[in-house]
Amino acid sequence: MDLSRLGAPLGPMIRVHGGFANRMYRLDTEQGSFAVKELNLADRRRSYRAEDVFRFERAAFAVGIPMPEPIAAGHGTLVHRWVEGETVPEAPVPVAYAYEIGEILARIHTLDVAWTRVPVEEPTPRDWPELATRAAATGQPWAGELASEVETFLAIAHFVDACERPGPVVLTHRDIQPWNLLARQGRPVLLDWELSGMLDLSGELGSTALSIAKGPGFDDVRPAVFHAVREGYAAAGGALPPWGPSWFVFMIGGWLGHTRWNILRCLAGVEASTGPDLALSHESVRDGLRGLPDLFGRLPELEALLR
Repeated sequence: MDLSRLGAPLGPMIRVHGGFANRMYRLDTEQGSFAVKELNLADRRRSYRAEDVFRFERAAFAVGIPMPEPIAAGHGTLVHRWVEGETVPEAPVPVAYAYEIGEILARIHTLDVAWTRVPVEEPTPRDWPELATRAAATGQPWAGELASEVETFLAIAHFVDACERPGPVVLTHRDIQPWNLLARQGRPVLLDWELSGMLDLSGELGSTALSIAKGPGFDDVRPAVFHAVREGYAAAGGALPPWGPSWFVFMIGGWLGHTRWNILRCLAGVEASTGPDLALSHESVRDGLRGLPDLFGRLPELEALLR
């Protein structure tokens, strides 16, 4: 992408570390500051719908959704206006912040934006025994952990495919997590829209609410924060879907796919030129191997706690 339209640079682009899938840079020019994201197109888990996402972002920004202004989208590169704000730690957010997240989601779901038809997704991969064998053969540091959890990961894959989704399906952000949020004067700002798309409403609400209601694990889940997302959504006119395991299946399925993707990157053993650094992929694998079985085993407890 030609970045000259952004004005004369005041210095070189600066790498901003921490991305789980892509690479981010800050560019300061005479026209202001910009976030330039280099998308990982080499081994994405799904194709990137640049035109659809950019149209969706522009519509959301136009109605006042708190987010960085989308400036340009090209093959492999996204540009947004840089937004200053406080990072949101992986810890329960204030109830008022969660309530506003619910309100924002309800507003997003009313947007009338054309979206290209999406092919039916294939069944969740069940190659965990093969991956464990390859991990052991290549001496991966987490090979033993993967081998001990193969049956659990097969059970998780079955749950993801078998869980009934009650609908409706909405066009939404799909990735509201602490690391995709800022706090500006105590209020939310939504970042990283590139995974936007169609999703069962219960999956979006459950993933969002649980992500901001807990710490790094699942020992400290705040029901009041979880409920605040639902209450904000309903107060802003959103109709809540039926309660059940479908509220958690998207989070579990997404984490399962993310873990498998990082396992494949680690098995390749090459520092890729795009996407997360290899060390971060190893960290993501360890988090998935420990966190996913914990989350899956706590589903009945979470359903009861958050009902």
